[in-house]
Amino acid sequence: MRKASLSRTTKETDIKVEFNLDGNGQANIKTSVGFLDHMFELFAFHGNFDLKIEAKGDIHVDYHHLVEDLGIVLGKCIDKALEDRKGIKRYGFASIPMDEALTQVSLDLGGRAFLIYNVSVEGYIKDIDIRLFEEFFRAVANNAKINLHVNLVYGKDLHHIVESIFKAFAKSLNEASRIIGENVPSTKGII
Repeated sequence: MRKASLSRTTKETDIKVEFNLDGNGQANIKTSVGFLDHMFELFAFHGNFDLKIEAKGDIHVDYHHLVEDLGIVLGKCIDKALEDRKGIKRYGFASIPMDEALTQVSLDLGGRAFLIYNVSVEGYIKDIDIRLFEEFFRAVANNAKINLHVNLVYGKDLHHIVESIFKAFAKSLNEASRIIGENVPSTKGII
């Protein structure tokens, strides 16, 4: 099984993640922020990943450190679980509706980190600034070495938009990480 676990402690956060690419969609999430728990639970379910997160952060300041550091640790776990990326499909795409919102995510697990995040809405879900999710996905992309494109086609409800993004990311990652052969999926012979 392709899995990884990692702990990261700073003066701002304390995070432990266990991640299994070849899981069954099981989640055990404790971030102390209900909306984040919800997003990670549906990420695990819709990606068919097993995911355990125990995280604490200086949320009395704001949510930035916790959200970004969760992206760092999850990204490192994804990278480690992919091992040498031998035999993976490499590319994934999903277009996911959530009521009035539609999001498309395309990604390449080819080892080159890049993020395009075309989500031009602002606001708060409860007290979380949704602009923080761009920082989360940048941290994931950089640490997992993913070329990640997130595009909001349309949407109004902020909860629906963010949920659609997490589901589309889960489906894309699931597709791209599936084993379909034996070779490294690159004409260079390495990723």
